[in-house]
Amino acid sequence: MSDVTVSSFPALSSMNALWQARYGTRPPTPPLPESPVARSLMAHRSVRAFSPTALPEGVLEAAVAAAQSASTACNMQAWSVVAVQDEQKRARIAELAGEQAFIAQAPLFLAWVADLSRLEQVGRAQDCALPGRDMLDTFVTSVIDTALAAQNAAAALESYGLGIVYVGAVRNQPEAIATELGLPPRALAVCGMSVGYPDRNHPTSIRPRLPQHVVLHRERYDAQPSAPADIAAYDERVRAARASQDQPARSWSESVLARLDNAAALHGREHLPQALRAMGFRLDQA
Repeated sequence: MSDVTVSSFPALSSMNALWQARYGTRPPTPPLPESPVARSLMAHRSVRAFSPTALPEGVLEAAVAAAQSASTACNMQAWSVVAVQDEQKRARIAELAGEQAFIAQAPLFLAWVADLSRLEQVGRAQDCALPGRDMLDTFVTSVIDTALAAQNAAAALESYGLGIVYVGAVRNQPEAIATELGLPPRALAVCGMSVGYPDRNHPTSIRPRLPQHVVLHRERYDAQPSAPADIAAYDERVRAARASQDQPARSWSESVLARLDNAAALHGREHLPQALRAMGFRLDQA
């Protein structure tokens, strides 16, 4: 096993310290109960600069075992994952996924696939028509299953001291990505994930999140708009955090508005319904 199996992230001593890092506020009273699992999850940060050091043997298989231990609707297990280690293939995926250099740099790229093709194979073997295969809920279920599996794998990989970053840009050109990965009809790369040891020369930090009281509703959804002061304070935290990472000092509000106010900001994903149908998905069944 590699001699760099310890995390490249600076350690935070407690759940309360992680709360402060994530929210920028004093932790609640009474103190949060300590949990190594929750502490590891709260310490997550996206990594976009990787060491070339290879992953230890067995870590990929452990991560996929963790992924397969995630909940799955009706035990359909409607997902697959394609592990890409070939350098040239990672470079081609990087170009298709927004020319993001870290995809080629990280020693492992995982493509998390909503996979209805396997269910079709089972139906064909039993001579079943499977009218439920083409229903919208079946597709949604496969995407949820894929996301749950990917997040379990992410948590497992981070527990080994590795860094990850999700790559939604595999949906920029879903048909081209499917061709690159050899996906069958009715299989979609929902997201990618670059994996490797974080480059110690490019440290990253815990990204601020919205105040918890903005997203946590008790008993029923509070339809009152979030307090402008809460959003304004959060915007300032995001600006400061981005500036500390030498990124443009843009607020959360500015980011989401730029994303949603212009279809071109989706970089091709605005055409996803057409691409899905071309890839064999039918989402119009009752």
